[in-house]
Amino acid sequence: MSAPVGIALVGMGWWGKKMLNVLGAAPGDIRVVRAVEPDVAGVQALCDAKGIPVSADYADALNDPSVEAVVLATPHSLHEAQIAVAVAAGKQVFCEKPLALTKAGAEKAVALCQGAGLVLGMGHKRRWEPPIAAMLAAADSGALGRLHQIEANFSHDKFLSLDRDNWRLKADQAPAGGMTATGIHLLDLSVRLMGAAESVLCICERLSSDLPNGDTVAAFVKFKGGGTSYVSASLANPFMSRFTVYGSKGWIDIRDKAHVESPDGWIVTSAMEGGPITTVEVAPAEPVKDNLVSFARAVRGSETYPITAAHLVDNIALLEAIFASALSGKIETVA
Repeated sequence: MSAPVGIALVGMGWWGKKMLNVLGAAPGDIRVVRAVEPDVAGVQALCDAKGIPVSADYADALNDPSVEAVVLATPHSLHEAQIAVAVAAGKQVFCEKPLALTKAGAEKAVALCQGAGLVLGMGHKRRWEPPIAAMLAAADSGALGRLHQIEANFSHDKFLSLDRDNWRLKADQAPAGGMTATGIHLLDLSVRLMGAAESVLCICERLSSDLPNGDTVAAFVKFKGGGTSYVSASLANPFMSRFTVYGSKGWIDIRDKAHVESPDGWIVTSAMEGGPITTVEVAPAEPVKDNLVSFARAVRGSETYPITAAHLVDNIALLEAIFASALSGKIETVA
């Protein structure tokens, strides 16, 4: 057996701590050997308890020979520069979503990693949710027939308690309400199923909060190969997560019972051509861990990481057009 991949967790906020906790269940594949966090005092006790050195300087991780890969749980606008210096240091890269805020930024990150022969992992953990994985397999096999339409929502009110100067609420980090926080996952799955997008109309409003970038967002996407996706997200209502795909031979509706932070399983309703509507419950799993394990196995060469370069770039191209449409209120062409 190969040794576990040594990683540095860069950013020890809400999501960095989540990843640290779940990786305790995957010691054979991946091991946290260092943490990087500007607020060292705030995480010192946690890191000491885990036996992990922590410092404020990203360069410490890049210069540490025990660090084979960096896992970036950092503000969105930092990703491009952080990926570039990681590649220059020969480190594999796993980046939380979104990869970049522009198509050009995504293309650069992908090209740098490919040129250096490095794996680029992405925090689209929803692909590792068992019912989502089964849905993707059904679509790929042709069991759903010609895909027609996607309807999806991913909402929560966790950000209402944040200080209004938190980076997750800033215009240069998170335009278009919840699109970079939750909607981006639905865009990823839409592109994975339907291919590259052609155009999008996005409406972003502030309806029941003082969140500076809006609390309610909806995007209607048209794809180059035909078909549409309606993606919506709120940062001001209780948790809701639903993904539904419709095809000529069947449809599948997947609803989370709880936020992925503490998964509690899924309710899956579906119908196939000529058959009844059925509903089943799927047991909890830990997709955050499973995504990171898949990344580590790709680093070791025992698995092919399933999020392709085209998926990464096409997703961010669509996200950039959504930002433009949210400002213009008009249909925008996807680059």
